[in-house]
Amino acid sequence: MVHLLGAEAVHLEYPTQVVFEAVTLGVHDGARIGIVGRNGDGKSSLLDLLTARLRPDSGRVTGRSGLRVGALGQADSLDPDHSVGWTLVGDRAEHEWARDARIRDVIAGLVSDIAWDAAVGTLSGGQRRRVQLAQLLVDEWDVIALDEPTNHLDLEGITWLAGHLQQRWARNSGGLLLVTHDRWFLDEVATTTWEVHDGVVEPFEGGYAAYVLQRVERDRLAATAEAKRQNLMRKELAWLRRGAPARTSKPKFRIEAANQLIADVPPLRNTVELAKLATARLGKDVIDLLDVSVSYPPGEGQPVLREIEWRIGPGDRIGILGANGAGKSTLLGLIAGSIRPDTGRVKCGKTVRLAVLDQLGDDLGALADDRIADVLAGLRGSYEVEGRDVTPTQLLERLGFARDQVSARVGDLSGGQRRRLQLMLTLLSEPNVLLLDEPTNDVDTDMLTATEDLLDSWAGTLVVVSHDRYLLERITDQQYAILDGRLRQLPGGVDEYLRLVDRPTGPPPVEPTRPQTMSGAQRRAAEKELAAISRQLTRLADQIAAKHTELAGHDQSDHVGITRLTRDLRTLEDEVSTRESRWLELSEVLE
Repeated sequence: MVHLLGAEAVHLEYPTQVVFEAVTLGVHDGARIGIVGRNGDGKSSLLDLLTARLRPDSGRVTGRSGLRVGALGQADSLDPDHSVGWTLVGDRAEHEWARDARIRDVIAGLVSDIAWDAAVGTLSGGQRRRVQLAQLLVDEWDVIALDEPTNHLDLEGITWLAGHLQQRWARNSGGLLLVTHDRWFLDEVATTTWEVHDGVVEPFEGGYAAYVLQRVERDRLAATAEAKRQNLMRKELAWLRRGAPARTSKPKFRIEAANQLIADVPPLRNTVELAKLATARLGKDVIDLLDVSVSYPPGEGQPVLREIEWRIGPGDRIGILGANGAGKSTLLGLIAGSIRPDTGRVKCGKTVRLAVLDQLGDDLGALADDRIADVLAGLRGSYEVEGRDVTPTQLLERLGFARDQVSARVGDLSGGQRRRLQLMLTLLSEPNVLLLDEPTNDVDTDMLTATEDLLDSWAGTLVVVSHDRYLLERITDQQYAILDGRLRQLPGGVDEYLRLVDRPTGPPPVEPTRPQTMSGAQRRAAEKELAAISRQLTRLADQIAAKHTELAGHDQSDHVGITRLTRDLRTLEDEVSTRESRWLELSEVLE
């Protein structure tokens, strides 16, 4: 295999932490590498080292001569004054870039809903992230490094991105380095997994499912003292084998070894027992949405949710799917009572104690100056979890905090740490209805696994909004989608949702090669016509620019003149559209 880039005895150290001791690794042609590990262990630093955005303290990073490396970091690097179109294709005319199938596919897959002439500075954070990802993907690269590329993507966008990366390079060519907490995406795209931990990078063959198996085997054979972590991963492995068999049917997954390891692992959750407990805590009536509709502005604006008729029962574990802006958070607001419907009503059971884990974590703002130890001291001494008493400190450790971290101030915590503390405080408020709004934000895969394990034994009603397919399939038993403002149950789960929104679940089909049947004379004629159209498009572009200038300087009170100029401009633009369509037809014929 051809070497693309790598690291030789790389050492990296920060004032408070040795990130890498002496790491040696390589990326070869055809590599599709997923990078996992706890937050703060060095995943992003590894990407920065390999893409030359960070220099090691010692050792060296090597790369093939002339290697083209593109990287997507977590920081926003876009110029706010440029338009979306200029950011993606520069000042190239449409007929120049539109002939590239890859560019057309990226634009359609990521930014088709964003105005082409909108200034980047006017976009939302999620839109800017998608433009930044599209800006990277429209160019040619030998190696692409992506740091949390699924952030701000909806389920359709994540599915599209997986298919794009699967088809972007020919087999055994190109290189992909990927840091993500989205385990479904990781399993779809990666064929190798690197785990970053304790100053080293440990390679595993296969995607996330194969990594989990090998990690369990590693812990078992080494007889490590991390018994709690080992048991947690064995339970995760049981989910992979029982709950998502298609994912573990890949040839590289050693099924017999997996079955042996999970032979004595009980089911993820006893749904019958949990339903009994939930009914005892909640009664039969939980929350009913009766013919509910919501619009913005309220009562007179654009409809967001239409005629929702939905009864949420005790012990229901529900996942909500939908595109960005479809109304998922609005639906949670209706359930929580923070949003009032325009029509219909929301009926809440008398025994409901509801808690919300929102996206922002604003409820921790009042605790910013407090130390974690002080927050824990204000709680009860023990709580019952899975039939036994645990202290808040023990529960926080279960969610990934070290004992020496309890002296830290809440305001100094990382995004992932704040998320863990927020989850623990939410659960310890002892709700019987729990609403989770994008709970995977800023959370690593270990934390996700610990959260799922904790929720397995939680007896209550659970409603989850997330674009994380793995999480939804793992912790919910039924899924609904918001489509055109209406709520629809999905007996077929996520796959049914993707069919309904007309997005394939796998890579896009490869179009058959167009037969070359043109004679020499026909080809010359087509090439001549193509060149003529290119010259015409250039002239039309100049005319349109001149017409815009004339329109801007015209007396605005002259409505007749303004109408005439506008009509002339539309005629020119229609002519450009016709010429560009013919240009694309000829380009495809000549390819």
